[in-house]
Amino acid sequence: MFDTLIKFSKDREKMDFYATDKRATHELLKREQFTSLVYEPACGMGHIGKILEEYGYTVKATDICYRGYGEEREVDFFTVTENKMDIVTNPPYFCANEFLKHALEISKEKVKIAMLFRLAFLEGQKRYELFRKYPPKRVYVFSKRLNCAKNGEFWKSKSSGIAFAWFLWEVGYTGSTELRWIR
Repeated sequence: MFDTLIKFSKDREKMDFYATDKRATHELLKREQFTSLVYEPACGMGHIGKILEEYGYTVKATDICYRGYGEEREVDFFTVTENKMDIVTNPPYFCANEFLKHALEISKEKVKIAMLFRLAFLEGQKRYELFRKYPPKRVYVFSKRLNCAKNGEFWKSKSSGIAFAWFLWEVGYTGSTELRWIR
């Protein structure tokens, strides 16, 4: 399924790989606890997974393209049919809706799913319907911008003008979304 979703432009990195600023994961882990085994299905070069390991988590790390971290075989997340682990990831933005929906549909009750998205992910009619069906439990908005680096090349990246937030779901949750800020 991943192959059918790929849309490239000359400005986007192939497979939409933008590495996560380590500050993002540190800030999330100051606020949330996860099960001891965490799944990172878009692991890239390990920018999230390595921080999770520093905090004592065991990480199952896979990706559609091996970049030196995690399982050495390519794993298309859309082929995974069942999940019992909490998920922490920064998915490819071009298929973010589908990635989230798939994670929610294959995960067991009470599984936590934390995904780093642009704050603008809150917008849009399709996501409105998705959020009505699967409301996030919490959204952590960064007041200071993060730097997600194309190809993991942080030394080439300047500070981002994009606002990011961690969106956190707990499978089965149907209440209101709590909004929190990270300074």
